[in-house]
Amino acid sequence: MTEFQRSQRVSQKKKGRKKRIFIWIFVPLLIIVLSGAGYATFLLNKAESVINKSYKPVNTTSKRPTQVNPDMDNISILLMGVDAAKSREKQYGEAIRTDALLVATLNKKDKSVKLLSIPRDSYVHIPEKDMYTKINHAHAYGGARLTIETVQELLDIPIDYYVKVNFYAFIDVVNALGGIEADVPYAISEKDSEDNHNAIRLKPGVQTLTGEQALALARTRHKDSDVMRGMRQQEIIKSIFKKALSVGSFSKHADMIDAVGNNMETNMSFNDMKSLMDYGLAGSGLNIETLNLEGEDKTINKIYYYKLDKQNLEETKSILKAHLGTDSTADKGTNAVHANADSNEDSSTN
Repeated sequence: MTEFQRSQRVSQKKKGRKKRIFIWIFVPLLIIVLSGAGYATFLLNKAESVINKSYKPVNTTSKRPTQVNPDMDNISILLMGVDAAKSREKQYGEAIRTDALLVATLNKKDKSVKLLSIPRDSYVHIPEKDMYTKINHAHAYGGARLTIETVQELLDIPIDYYVKVNFYAFIDVVNALGGIEADVPYAISEKDSEDNHNAIRLKPGVQTLTGEQALALARTRHKDSDVMRGMRQQEIIKSIFKKALSVGSFSKHADMIDAVGNNMETNMSFNDMKSLMDYGLAGSGLNIETLNLEGEDKTINKIYYYKLDKQNLEETKSILKAHLGTDSTADKGTNAVHANADSNEDSSTN
């Protein structure tokens, strides 16, 4: 491999990390779309029941002086995707890591959304543990609560709500739809959702995929790059939404809502979620901007991390604060901890 090819490969990997869209993050939005579409009171009642069952408040330190009202205020939501396979839960219990973190800030007046993807290997300070490690470890140490507090400290903004979903939500939604059509680019041999090696085998070409097969297609990256992986995930999302919103899938919406509810935790009430319908009703007028955190690959104590660029991080924080209309500043104690970032590395494996 030439030096140019090596440079291109490294550059491609970095772009892939920044542009990757994790498919199971979008699933909770289906509840809002389906229950707000005006199809039937039945769906609204079912969605309310499912969300009530998924409701799980957390006791975090709030950066808000008063409680937010999503009907009137700008809000933020932390979306967490976890690879909570039954085999891993049996081994680790609740100490599982997040595989995807996405922060959404919603501006009520402008009907605009900013979506920030936080790389799972980002080297950050974990409050309470007072240590620096990968941000996805926060969930293993303290679940949704500590993940929220870690993100609040990193971005210096309030996190008002969280939504946590797992692979099973994605699988069950695809299965509820009777499968989705996708173009498999090459022969694939992948793990299934329970990490059984070579359990999913796919041949190239356009075909209808089950939930497990669609997940394998979305996760694989052995024969191409993270950039191509992200493009495949985008196409899978389009395929799911296209089929979910088709007239022929109307009878399947109830099963889809069940699929999401059985695999989701959130501190949003049904009324909180209904307040987001205005954003969906904005249609093409909804302004959505994606943001990414820049950084570089770094090895500390023989462990790989993604070291965030400080200037870009500060710029991103300013954008999110302006969008939320907040003017919070980091605690002095937090700044002191950040100054010693490179002297307090985590010795755990990734």
